[in-house]
Amino acid sequence: MTQAAITTHILDLESGEPARGVLVTLRCPEGQTLQATTDADGRISEWQGLLVLTTGTYEMRFKVGAYFSARGTETFFDEIPVQFHTTTARAHYHVPLLLSPFGYSTYRGS
Repeated sequence: MTQAAITTHILDLESGEPARGVLVTLRCPEGQTLQATTDADGRISEWQGLLVLTTGTYEMRFKVGAYFSARGTETFFDEIPVQFHTTTARAHYHVPLLLSPFGYSTYRGS
């Protein structure tokens, strides 16, 4: 059985490496806001605070401006907001971000 969770993975397409140290905020349907920072593999699998998964609309805000600034790289983006809707509280929602200084893409992963 899949554990209920919301996770992410950020890959920097310019460097070809995971995006380490990116602060991400997660706004939940009830208004709760959680934060986490990507690890050495560019992943977040646990949030600071207790995530109680419910159905509804969530928003992840990827704070990429600081990430690129620390690398000395010009970027068009300061934050990237990604909204998604959950339909069950018993699923794993994985929201990867493929990132470059002037573009990005995201999708529902597994």
